[in-house]
Amino acid sequence: MTGVLAVVATILAGPIGVAIVLLGANGLRAPQAAVGFGIPGTPADDPAFQSWLAVKAVRDLACGVAVLVLVLAVLLSAVPSHLLGWYLVITAGIPVGDALIVLRSGGPRAVAYGVHAATAAVLVLVGVVLLVA
Repeated sequence: MTGVLAVVATILAGPIGVAIVLLGANGLRAPQAAVGFGIPGTPADDPAFQSWLAVKAVRDLACGVAVLVLVLAVLLSAVPSHLLGWYLVITAGIPVGDALIVLRSGGPRAVAYGVHAATAAVLVLVGVVLLVA
């Protein structure tokens, strides 16, 4: 890792990974929390639907852990910072897809753009900084 920008972006990726892990852990602990995901009429009390919410939670946990592992690997100079950058940019496709699902299902635009699209933008921003630093 070279340069101040790469160090700052790598350190910023840490809280992003923690937030994604916490989101996934909360989804497993309390699937009803996914009602804030933005899809209207979400049957959060339906056991079958809770299984689908668990799938989303596991996805979030795995992605967050991967971010944290890559951050640690970059900080230990085990891998170059651009690897973390590419992972963040590619992973931004998940919240973009989430935003499109919310919009397609008639969910609130504030959630689609303010939560999901904003998350994607942060992932891309930090990822691009790591790619060019």
